[in-house]
Amino acid sequence: VSRLLYLLQQETSSTELRTECAVVLGSLAMGTENNVKSLLDCHIIPALLQGLLSPDLKFIEACLRCLRTIFISPVTPEDLLYTDATVISHLMALLSRSRYTQEYICQIFSHCCKGPDHQTILFNHGAVQNIAHLLVSTSYKVRMQALKCFSVLAFENPQVSMTLVNVSVDGELLPQIFVKMLQRDKPIEMQLTSAKCLTSMCRAGAIRTDDSCIVLKTLPCLVRMCSKERLLEERVEGAETLAYLIETDVELQRIASITDHLIVMLADYFKYPSSVSAITDIKRLDHDLKHAHELRQAAFKLYASLGANDEDIRKKIIETENMMDRIVNGLSESSIKVRLAAVRCLHSLSRSVQQLRTSFQDHAVWKPLMKVLQNAPNEILIVASSTLCNLLLEFSPSKEPILESGAIELLCSLTQSENLALRVNGIWALMNMAFQAEQKIKSDILRGLSTEQLFQLLSDSDVNVLMKTLGLLRNLLSTRPHIDHIMSTHGKQIMQAVTLILEGEHNIEVKEQTLCILANIADGTTAKELIMTNDDILQKIKYYMSHSNAKLQLAAMFCISNLIWNEEEGSQERQDKLRDMGIVDILHKLSQSSDPNLCDK
Repeated sequence: VSRLLYLLQQETSSTELRTECAVVLGSLAMGTENNVKSLLDCHIIPALLQGLLSPDLKFIEACLRCLRTIFISPVTPEDLLYTDATVISHLMALLSRSRYTQEYICQIFSHCCKGPDHQTILFNHGAVQNIAHLLVSTSYKVRMQALKCFSVLAFENPQVSMTLVNVSVDGELLPQIFVKMLQRDKPIEMQLTSAKCLTSMCRAGAIRTDDSCIVLKTLPCLVRMCSKERLLEERVEGAETLAYLIETDVELQRIASITDHLIVMLADYFKYPSSVSAITDIKRLDHDLKHAHELRQAAFKLYASLGANDEDIRKKIIETENMMDRIVNGLSESSIKVRLAAVRCLHSLSRSVQQLRTSFQDHAVWKPLMKVLQNAPNEILIVASSTLCNLLLEFSPSKEPILESGAIELLCSLTQSENLALRVNGIWALMNMAFQAEQKIKSDILRGLSTEQLFQLLSDSDVNVLMKTLGLLRNLLSTRPHIDHIMSTHGKQIMQAVTLILEGEHNIEVKEQTLCILANIADGTTAKELIMTNDDILQKIKYYMSHSNAKLQLAAMFCISNLIWNEEEGSQERQDKLRDMGIVDILHKLSQSSDPNLCDK
């Protein structure tokens, strides 16, 4: 190898010799991953890139072909293409030289474009303008590689997608060219790749979700890719792309769910590897095994997208043969990708009240879910804890057993996570758990959280965490005996927290929740005294009664009305104190209010 590289770089070697060296190196690069590694160790890439400066086209093509082979290997770091800024602009200039330079350069770009940074570099070097006209090349290979380039450039990239919509080649806009490439008479790889381009453009908002090129062309094409006739790889890619296309759009979810019996068609994804009859099938078995978990992952993802919003679709999915068993099995698979996709699917279905009461109960879904939550990586934890939030709603029969399996500890630990989504989910699940719960559960939650952690959450910089923590407090402080019990043990700290928030710079919703918590405290029998003996808090209630926002005024009046019920002990003294503070005058003023709610209250 070092000898070949030496000859390749010698200016004195004849061009024929240097070209042959590049060809042989290209053949070596087609071997194993270790072959490619040893070529990289000999610094083959800088040598080949240097070769691209030669005036000889045949030599340039040989260098590009070898570079292409090296860059499509999984062991080659993509960043090697971007280390020298002049390389990309030189490659762009070489695009016009021949159909071979076009094919290889597009292939290099599409393999080395990983993530937004690479997309931006290529975009800024004029990739869109330089590659667009190649979509109408006479060579199928050039058209195909150019199309692949666009599919990776546009993926999750609004800037590229918005640009593509307005580019035209020979008087035809790119979306129209992509739609032509979707037609059934085109090779499958071309149909799939152009569907990916249109999907990315649609998700970026460059094409509307109700545009006919999405509803009548892209979506049906992707559903076709999921059918039994297609190769396993094509079925995986088809399902994953379709899941991405319909993920956030209810109408597309409905259309997909009734196209070509898709929901039933996906059930077939779980039947690999199929039983092997003859020894000749060993090769097929190996292939099936390799793709089996990819198929399951793709099916789970697509089911998750299909069921994201519509109750009827969820019902159809759950009624598909053995669906719940498949999800439960998916939760304990060795492949992390399958586990994640199974949890996503479960999360999507757990948004259904009906299913939480029936299928989820029959299959004791919470057991494997709690297991998934032990030491899982963050991306799984986030979806699994969201699912747990739904399983902990008061109408869900899973609530009891989940509590017995140590959920409080687990959720309290999530609230301490560095990761924001996990903190939100941990506190959200605790809030759901505390709703209409018995006193023992409430005490366990307070003990598990600790006062320090509660204060930590109340001063969290994220408003979502704050709102859910206030929601938890409000749920803990409901029903009289509970209010009195909790305020007798944690009263001082809770009053401190309330004061802290009412004094802080918070939005209306946060202040309203906090005043509602005060109103709950005011409803306690003994807890009332914590408000009545706290002049600072009473002044704050008075202040909010005259606030400019009606929601806050109403919440403040709830506090007052809970303090003054005539039939409760000590009501006379409380009324006198409030009267002395001038509350009655404010009430007189509010009874003249133009807002009927305020006036009424």
